Amino acid sequence: MTSPPPSSSAASVLDLAPVVPVVALSDASDAVPLARALVAGGLPAIEVTLRTPAALEAIRAISGAVPGAVVGAGTVISPEQVTECTAAGARFLVSPGWTNALLTAMRASGVPFLPGVSTTSEVVALLERGVREMKFFPAQAAGGTAYLRSLAGPLPQARFCPTGGIGPATAPEYLSLPNVGCVGGSWMVPADAVAAGDWARIEELARGAAQLAGLRDAGGTCR
Repeated sequence: MTSPPPSSSAASVLDLAPVVPVVALSDASDAVPLARALVAGGLPAIEVTLRTPAALEAIRAISGAVPGAVVGAGTVISPEQVTECTAAGARFLVSPGWTNALLTAMRASGVPFLPGVSTTSEVVALLERGVREMKFFPAQAAGGTAYLRSLAGPLPQARFCPTGGIGPATAPEYLSLPNVGCVGGSWMVPADAVAAGDWARIEELARGAAQLAGLRDAGGTCR
């Protein structure tokens, strides 16, 4: 990516943590305690998806009340959403796919972004535009680790955050790949724990996910 990094301690969103929690909140009042639990567990980068009406309010709340969090917006699919999310305090943007208009808006936003890809042609098109960091989605359905491993040879300059169908059993194999910086997943934010306000359980699950950092180092993608 050509936009500024989210913090001085990491080169990009891909290097903040081995796992980026993908969060869909129906109640924005859960945003702050959830983010605090994730940060305490070692996962500072949090992707709040625009799949619910509460998303923008949740991003705004986390941005204002959890200084240790690097909150981003996911499922960004229009230039208008780019503007709304950055105004709410999103520090990075993630899209399931991209168009020229969306890419232009994300570039102009001034925050890091991960445009979504699922084919080799999409990856090459982004590299041609100077974008080297991408979301691979839907990861499992689009070919999983075998597909990403095949891309590493001809396109070593591309780095990915695979998301979609990844859980604690499959995350280690993704993180061992040389072209994977981190993975996105929701297993550390189970819906029943969020509904019950069981932040201790979420912190414990986050801590387990954060421990996968050693696998990312072994793959050679961590700084």
